[in-house]
Amino acid sequence: MNEAKDRYYMSLAIDLARKGTGRTAPNPRVGCVIVKEGRIAGWGFHKACGLPHAEAEALQRAGGDAKGSTLYVNLEPCSHHGKTPPCSSAIIEAGVSRVVAAMKDPDPRVSGRGFSMLHEAGIEVEVGPCVAEAVRINRGFIKRVIKGHPWVTLKAAMTLDGRIADESGWSKWISNEWSRKRSHILRTEHDAVLVGIGTVVSDDPKLTVREVSGYSPRVVLLDPSLKVSPGANIFRYGKPLVIASTRADSRKVRVLENAGAGVILLPSEKGSPALSDVLGCLADEGINELLVEGGSKVLGSFLSERLFDDVSLFVSPRFMGEGKPLCGEVRWLALENAPSVFITKKTLVEGDLWIEGTVKCSLD
Repeated sequence: MNEAKDRYYMSLAIDLARKGTGRTAPNPRVGCVIVKEGRIAGWGFHKACGLPHAEAEALQRAGGDAKGSTLYVNLEPCSHHGKTPPCSSAIIEAGVSRVVAAMKDPDPRVSGRGFSMLHEAGIEVEVGPCVAEAVRINRGFIKRVIKGHPWVTLKAAMTLDGRIADESGWSKWISNEWSRKRSHILRTEHDAVLVGIGTVVSDDPKLTVREVSGYSPRVVLLDPSLKVSPGANIFRYGKPLVIASTRADSRKVRVLENAGAGVILLPSEKGSPALSDVLGCLADEGINELLVEGGSKVLGSFLSERLFDDVSLFVSPRFMGEGKPLCGEVRWLALENAPSVFITKKTLVEGDLWIEGTVKCSLD
């Protein structure tokens, strides 16, 4: 098999992996293609945590044609018993002759062990085709298992002068219909969406996915003193995870738990739990990718502590003057201390400018 064909079939596996977006956490997104004598004999992708892995689905579809075939998968096959049996064993039992993987699994339970099992069984193993794209689609999983934090994207709709709401806190609608629809697509691409108590009190958002297909992410609320009402929309449309201070009233904890929320209490020296601790907690909850939607104080805190990987900004072509800034309560002493991002994409649609940027060293 030549390199061009390996890249072609690996790209198909990666496309399949994307179909699991929003459902696989804490697992990675994985797709698999089995090729026998120049034709696709089987394919599969990991649909959700607890369901069969991509390799198992592909092997089942291939049946007897798996013997002597080449199997393409965007991540090293697992070698441990979890909620499903190890894929490396299934590949060996099926008689696959060659395995092509885009990258090694960073999970310490796997990392190289799957390849070793395959080698020992006499299966040819090659690693590397389409590795950059394989890393990108699983960047949240990789960061969580390596650094203990989810991948964090900061999202906001703002005016040209950086306002996300007027003085009263009203923000409907700064962005146009296209931008709002794209914001909902962003939600489908993340495992959880995080807001502060100020946003819930002022806007009472649903934080669900609407007008587009896809799954709604889990809602995470930063509410140190547990001011949220169990009648808020986030309780009507799901079971939010509320993060509060250990100093919070235990009676309020019980009220929210009875309303269906999960409540996690973290130490707080300055009134609110440290964001680094919050992210560590969310990683423990199995969240690979986190979308931070604000408000101003929360966005400013993530920016000032440099605890973000991507930004997604929808800029409306208008000026507001007085109003709530994108970065509330943030002070940088000098320009050289201000965090910066690499702009990766700019899209102009119906007047709104959508800017995407990333912190280059997020996975270094």
